[in-house]
Amino acid sequence: MQALETRNVSLNYGSGTIIERLSLSIPEHQITVFIGANGCGKSTLLRSMARLLKPSEGEIILDGKQISELSTKEVARKLSILPQGPIAPEGLTVFQLVKQGRYPYQHWLKQWSAEDERFVRQALQATKTMELADKPVDSLSGGQRQRAWIAMTLAQGTQTVLLDEPTTYLDMAHQIDILDLLFELNEKEQTTIVMVLHDLNLACRYAHHVVALKDKSVYAQGKPEEVINPELVRHVFGMECEVVPDPFFGTPLCIPKGKGRRTADYGTKPSNTLEDYKEEYRHELTGS
Repeated sequence: MQALETRNVSLNYGSGTIIERLSLSIPEHQITVFIGANGCGKSTLLRSMARLLKPSEGEIILDGKQISELSTKEVARKLSILPQGPIAPEGLTVFQLVKQGRYPYQHWLKQWSAEDERFVRQALQATKTMELADKPVDSLSGGQRQRAWIAMTLAQGTQTVLLDEPTTYLDMAHQIDILDLLFELNEKEQTTIVMVLHDLNLACRYAHHVVALKDKSVYAQGKPEEVINPELVRHVFGMECEVVPDPFFGTPLCIPKGKGRRTADYGTKPSNTLEDYKEEYRHELTGS
């Protein structure tokens, strides 16, 4: 089944066309990651799927209906989006921020309810931000702040969640924390997740389905192990690399070619073959 579709969608940025007559189906209950070079239209496409950007041509389909025909609150009850680099008003606490996720369910006949309270507390617990509930969002570290924004997104209670580069500006440990959190959400709640990620190796590790964008359209899509190879990386990113199995998960791991230097950790004699390098790389990662 498909939770979200684009049908012959064209999107403009400034005076130019960045996406042209693109048709794409997002698998339901899976994690889909958009990959591609800077400026290829990943974020623009994601925003159009959330009805934040109107296509110049084509249509977005959400749960079988044209998204343009749904009311704003109807869309917000079905789909939530976390844009890149969101900013909270000064002094707003984490609890107050997460409460904003319940806005689509509020109206003059129905104010704050026990159900709203339950969704907020569940979101705080899921993101491990309950102990931060009374702290101002602007006082948090980057990783804590991102967790708070994700908690707000979860409190919205939708079955489809879109995230634009959720790991941007985070160190490696916090990137893994955030992606593990989203993976668990998909596993436990069967939530359909669509993300834009820059790190190709993390995309391969966490995605069930990857969509590579190039030349205003889809270059390739499918399971990472089926579509990620040196040829795709060369054409989509303009980079030469070798692709080997991730030693922990078996997913594709891209090792870029390029200039660099060998450190003492690899010994005084350089490897003469790619297989030597792979073996050294595996030892470095696993410690075995």
